[in-house]
Order: sequence, then structure tokens, then C-alpha cells
Amino acid sequence: MEPSDFKANFTAGSAYPLCTKWRDSSENSVYQLANIFLCLGFMGGSGIYGVLYVFTFLTLGFFCASLWAWTDSCTTDTFLWCFALFAVCLGQVVYAAYRIRRVSFQRDFQELYNCVFKRMGVSLPQFGKIVTCCDGVIHSIKKDHCFAVEGKTAIDKLSMLMTGRIRVTVNGEFLHFIYPFQFLDSPEWDSLRPSEEGVFQVTLSADYPCTYIAWRRKSLYLLFAKHRYIARIFALVVRNDIAEKLYSLYDKAFNCCGHRYDLRLPSYCHMPGTKLEKADVHLKVPVLGEVST
Repeated sequence: MEPSDFKANFTAGSAYPLCTKWRDSSENSVYQLANIFLCLGFMGGSGIYGVLYVFTFLTLGFFCASLWAWTDSCTTDTFLWCFALFAVCLGQVVYAAYRIRRVSFQRDFQELYNCVFKRMGVSLPQFGKIVTCCDGVIHSIKKDHCFAVEGKTAIDKLSMLMTGRIRVTVNGEFLHFIYPFQFLDSPEWDSLRPSEEGVFQVTLSADYPCTYIAWRRKSLYLLFAKHRYIARIFALVVRNDIAEKLYSLYDKAFNCCGHRYDLRLPSYCHMPGTKLEKADVHLKVPVLGEVST
């Protein structure tokens, strides 16, 4: 069969007219624009905003592709597929926008997310579960009032300071301050197992009017059981907070000769000042530049 005969038979037997020429310049532009949108869409990132970015550009890309395919009867199948993908992507855009609007917090919680949890990779929906666990309530402490009293207040929650400053003392001796977005009771929380009970060994009082949020132990452990990633994030944040407190405590632990006490030794906090001075006679802490012989 000659090529001319094959062409004639194909044209006669086809349900669509044979496409013999390319589209005009306007249709060409729509086709190129569709591919640009699709290319931009596939460059999106992760997270809820990444999902919104990806599906927004995919929606635009498949919409332009549908317009391009609609102008030619030879591309009916292409039009149907592009329009179906356009509808799916549009639905994803609406759903992602709904999730972003739904996961919104008041200003204090938004600052907490930006300062603490965002840098840990916690998504807004996951942070929403953390906020729900504390009932979204912000508590307040008046100036000179106590959050906890040593030997009396039970350890039944995990709390984080939002505004103000808390003074930590033991037996009336100052230890360190707690500042916004630091835990109030991270050492106490980490020292107990879920089934154990205990009381504070320090007193926490407000230097200024303060606000804080609190997670009840039972509610927080239930959240950890359902979401292991949130449990790992809290473990990391709590232990980092404890390390910062120990460093601030160590930075102030000097004896009368200007030497630092080693916090790994038996607690000096409960030792009167006279005993500390006597202990320093027997405890020689080397300083920089001193060589033992």
C-alpha cells in the first residue's frame, strides 16, 4: 500500500479529521503556560504550605492544559484527562486551605510554636494536638506568688513559662531564673516515671506577673502513646531545658576562693555556708594554668 493510500484510508475511517497543522500562536502560548505551571508545581516542598504550593500550581497547569486541549477535536481524551486532574488538584487546594485556616492559634501559642516547636520540625497540625492537650488555657501568677513550694507541691503536670520571670530557690538560697519559653518543672518531670508521684524540692516564685501553660501528666502521656514523634520531640526539648538549667546553675557555683564546685558531687545546695567553706579546705579544685605535681 502506498503512503498516499494509507493516508486516504486513515482519513476516511477515522472519527476525527486528520490533524495536518499546528495550532496558532495563542493556543501555543496556553500550552507553554500549562507546562510552566506544572514545572513550578513539582518544585514544591513538604509540610502543609508545601502541599498548598504544589497543588495550586498543578491546578493552574492542568486548567491551562484543559483549555489547550478543548480547542481541538483531535485531543478529546487529553482534555478529559486534564480536566479530571484539574478537578482533583482543585479539591486538594481547597482541603489544604481548610486545614491551614483550621490550624490557627492565638498570639501567645503562635510565638511558642515559632520559638520552640517550629525549629524542631513540628507541623502545625501536630502542634495543634499539643495545644489541645493543654486545653488551650493560659494560666497566670501574680508577682511574689508561688508556682510551687518545696516539699509541698505535688508534681502532677509539665509547665512552660510564657511571659515574666520565675525565681528558683531552695532553703531560701537563690539558684537561678526561669525565662519565657523555658519549662518550669522539667527536672521534676524527667525524674519521675509515669506511675510515680513526688513533690517539688525547690520553690518557684514569680518575680513579675507571669503566664504559663500546663499539660497534665495523664493527658500528656496519652498523647505520647498515640503520637510517638511528639513524644520524642518533648523528650528532646525537656532534656535540653534541663541541660540549660544545669549550665546556669554551674555558672554560679563558686566557693569563697573563686573555684567552681563540681555539681556531680553531693548536693551543695543543702549544705550551710560554713560547711561549704570547711569543705573547700579539703576539696581542691584545679583552675586554669594550675599544674598538679
